Amino acid sequence: MNDRIVGLHDWFATPPGRYLLAWERDQLDSAVADIFGYHALQLGMSELDALRTNRMPHRWLASPVNSPGAAIVTDFEALPFPANSLDLVVLPHSLELARDPHATLREVERVLVPEGRVVICGLNPVSLWGFRQKRARLYRRLGLGKLFLPQDECIGYWRLRDWLRLLSFEVENERFGCYRPAIANEQWLRSFAWMDRAGARWWPIFGAVYFLVAVKRVRGVTLLSPAWKDAARGLVAAPASIAGRETLTGAKGMKET
Repeated sequence: MNDRIVGLHDWFATPPGRYLLAWERDQLDSAVADIFGYHALQLGMSELDALRTNRMPHRWLASPVNSPGAAIVTDFEALPFPANSLDLVVLPHSLELARDPHATLREVERVLVPEGRVVICGLNPVSLWGFRQKRARLYRRLGLGKLFLPQDECIGYWRLRDWLRLLSFEVENERFGCYRPAIANEQWLRSFAWMDRAGARWWPIFGAVYFLVAVKRVRGVTLLSPAWKDAARGLVAAPASIAGRETLTGAKGMKET
């Protein structure tokens, strides 16, 4: 994992990396600002302060390695939090860096409270960037060129949705972004800025990165309203009144006898 973290850190210093990071920062700032609670956690990516607009009193950055700003050093598959204790967990490319993304997602589900949120950013393999990555892998087998993206394999958006559904998460917000071609030259990358507007309108699911917010649903749990207390008092009072009538009836019968 350490090599992948270093590779991702170096890649975010390149023109396409800075372009993608800026888009993700805007999405995160908007999404987490209105998520309320007490405890929020970001897994990995110290380059990106994903919780800076969130107003929860307790916010932490966890990392698998000792890195600047990290308050917790831990494996993503074994978080040092009790079950149902966090209100928000942010995963900026964390699943792509994890040794076992399935286990990481299960661990996130464990520590989240019911109705807690998970926010995920990931590279989209079905995009211009993903297609270039596939071509680069083919050339690499022939001993030519190098990969465009830092991750050799990316987790597809629909595949991730299936994982979330199995863990009883419900996606409430989703979007794609970064529609410019897979170009490493900053000047050329800027010249294709118009593709962000066109892509969002004409081919929205083919952005280089996806972003989603999902809610942890707990099936079969119903919040009790104040009316429940009145109903409960009625159930308790009913047997008492019945018992009272039976006592009066018995007493009356004894007097007649």
